[in-house]
Amino acid sequence: MRSERGQSSVLLLGVLATLIAVSLVLAAFGQALGGKGRAQRVADIAAISGAQAMRDAYPRLFEPPELRPGVPNPRHLSPAAYMDLARAAALRAARRNGIALSAADIRFPDGSSFAPTRIAVVSHTETGVRVKQDGARRRISAGARAVAELAPPAGGGLGSRGDGEYSGPLAHRQGKPMRPDVALAFDRMERAAGAAGVRLIVVSGFRSNAEQAALFARHPDPRWVAPPGQSLHRLGTELDLGPPGAYGWLARNATRFGFLERYSWEPWHFGYTRSPGSASVGFGTRGGDGRATAAVQSFVPALYAPMLAHAAQRWGVSAQLLAAQIYAESNFNPFARSPAGAQGIAQFMPGTARGMGLRNPFDAAESIDAQAHLMRRLLARFGSVPLALAAYNAGPAAVARCGCVPPYPETRGYVARILGLLGGAGDAGLGALTVRLVE
Repeated sequence: MRSERGQSSVLLLGVLATLIAVSLVLAAFGQALGGKGRAQRVADIAAISGAQAMRDAYPRLFEPPELRPGVPNPRHLSPAAYMDLARAAALRAARRNGIALSAADIRFPDGSSFAPTRIAVVSHTETGVRVKQDGARRRISAGARAVAELAPPAGGGLGSRGDGEYSGPLAHRQGKPMRPDVALAFDRMERAAGAAGVRLIVVSGFRSNAEQAALFARHPDPRWVAPPGQSLHRLGTELDLGPPGAYGWLARNATRFGFLERYSWEPWHFGYTRSPGSASVGFGTRGGDGRATAAVQSFVPALYAPMLAHAAQRWGVSAQLLAAQIYAESNFNPFARSPAGAQGIAQFMPGTARGMGLRNPFDAAESIDAQAHLMRRLLARFGSVPLALAAYNAGPAAVARCGCVPPYPETRGYVARILGLLGGAGDAGLGALTVRLVE
């Protein structure tokens, strides 16, 4: 009996030891998870703080270095100074939340760009738990990583006043407002439809952002009603047409008169695309002859200014927009090649170059003309400078799938940099850039 009791005691002690070990492991695991969560929270806060500092300082990247020859501009920031501001903000945020990071823990994934838009933070902390392992005891640390970025609004709703709303004269058809050139095109289409025995009804035309906000409040479904600041109706180019019996005729014939069915799921919504220049959606200016401005920014080399002016006038796209694109694409290097295979001053992929009839991507004049032609097409299709830029970078299909600037870091950074350059020329509202935590 004593022998059996002794064996039971040994077994009980073994069970207790196992339970204690399991409890210690669980406690260590719980504390490690807590440490990991704390490190992640600090990384997120530091990344957002750094990105907010970048957003606030972003316009200063595009200020001229000198007010006049020999007089430095105190508003100008170099990329290095800009990143230093963001790094300091991230370090302060981490320190205030109980974790001291080093400068090496703050990185800029696109730091080689002239206007970085992303910041990455690596946070690490000790859990304070000692764990036996082969007789040794060691302290376990937890780490985390976060990435924040500056990005244009997803819908690309930017314009010269920050909202892209058309502010010129309006004509009316059947009591509905629209741009005068749109009204004349509708007249031609209406006459042709009437000759075919089809009567067209204008259901709606131009809608201000305030009117769109009221409509969205009543029907808050973005698939059917665009949020204010994103609806193409604010451009004065869009018409909702009826009756349903006319949809088939419109689908077959509207393109003859310059109208494009914008969305496959809205057979009544047609946009006028024959005056899609950047000025029509809030960027650049137009002279009395309706041509895009020939004025270019001071960073444009003198050799390329006439080429930009000619292409801008031919295709009705702001020369400033084209110049900003080229600066971001190649920094005006006509022989540039990207790792992905893009070529020339406007960085055309070979397939896109062939589609645009561009025989020699390394001929600067030909490339700039093809760039302006392509941007005119993209502006006609998407009715938005940010969306057209996104399509130039990521391809039209990616933009068409979501009706937005796609969530690709390279594309969002590309759009933000070009809008920044335009903002430096007084064309874009940079306050619209948003901070997003993307990792």
